[in-house]
Amino acid sequence: MVLGAYGLIGTAITQKLLVHGHAVTGLGRSATRGKHAAPQAQWIAADISAHITPESWLPLLSGIDAVVNAAGLLQNGLHDNVARVQRDAITALIRACETSGIKAFIQISAPDAKLTSDTEFFRTKAEADKALQKSHLDWTILRPGLVLSPHAYGGTSLIRRLAAMPVIQAVMLGDAKIQTVHVQDVANAVLFALEHQLSGVDAALVEDSPHTLKSLTLDVREWLGFGAPVATVSVPLFLGRGLARAADLAGYLGWRSALRTTSLKVLAAGVLGDAKAWPALTGQTVRTLDQSLRDLPSTLQERLHARAMFLFPGLLLTLSLFWIASGVIGLLRQDEALAVIDGTLPASVGKPIVLAGGVMDILIGLALLFRPAVRFACLAAVLLSLAYLAGSALVAPQLWADPLGPMVKVFPAIALAVIVAALSEER
Repeated sequence: MVLGAYGLIGTAITQKLLVHGHAVTGLGRSATRGKHAAPQAQWIAADISAHITPESWLPLLSGIDAVVNAAGLLQNGLHDNVARVQRDAITALIRACETSGIKAFIQISAPDAKLTSDTEFFRTKAEADKALQKSHLDWTILRPGLVLSPHAYGGTSLIRRLAAMPVIQAVMLGDAKIQTVHVQDVANAVLFALEHQLSGVDAALVEDSPHTLKSLTLDVREWLGFGAPVATVSVPLFLGRGLARAADLAGYLGWRSALRTTSLKVLAAGVLGDAKAWPALTGQTVRTLDQSLRDLPSTLQERLHARAMFLFPGLLLTLSLFWIASGVIGLLRQDEALAVIDGTLPASVGKPIVLAGGVMDILIGLALLFRPAVRFACLAAVLLSLAYLAGSALVAPQLWADPLGPMVKVFPAIALAVIVAALSEER
């Protein structure tokens, strides 16, 4: 069983195990997404945070010989509880494995996970690590550095977005030390640990030499094909903290930004580990940054995605503010709106329509900020825009003296809603 099996690391682990003949059961919140990621695996739809007792895990472990925990959360959010997912559920799962006779347990942790850490992400990882080390299982704890992957997700996505800045390159915490690892090297390590029945191993998976965050970002920029920036600008940390706090708040609206206060703390401390222990034990090597970038695709779709996702927050906020402002203006200037349809509809009919339109505009604008509702809000924006066009043709034909007038005003909103809907899709 692989937990978090369609996440950044979990996908690579699942596919690697399948290729090497293992029967894999993936566990994640959505079995449908799992089947898209690895159709050959069996899938269980389950919210890990709901399984915080050994008894709740036991029915899910029937027929399972080994467990790989690749699940994790950066920070609390709308549906995210770090302590329940990373500590409570995993501690319960470890006890359930002991009860059910499962021996092998592989934990994907982090290089700097300590019980004394000032971030809940690291503390809860460390608490689960400690519970595993005290268990009677054949355990292996793997601690990847910054994971580079074909999938733009998490830290990989953050670096790509930063590297997609036009003309200049802004860098924050540029001197922070980072060691990377290719996601396939993590998958290879999990396969090795299972097939060689490792036990009692706690090892980092990192390249030999660290990089500064500035040099890493510039290397990724070059890999993407954007060329050298005209200038590299150092961003003050207080600005980054402001953005991170805004992203923290967005987390409670369902948005999982990679740039949050936890990210800044992790980067400030450095992503570092002992690069020698795993190769010395297993003979496996971990790719350098240059080798990882060489082995990853860098095509038009990577460039388009990096630029699009760099622009996405601005596009989303623009669309949301447009609809909110449209509704507020409509409600504050009802007389002007009623004057447009004067003579076509009586005031007793026209005024409720104007009021309803203003309220719907505001609701759409607010719904666009709520991650689970964003695609529905985009659809509502398109349909309401078309309704405004059709309605104006019926009750305010004077606006169509120049047919392009209404369309020029409405079509950009439709186009932006379609773009935001397309970019908001997540795996």
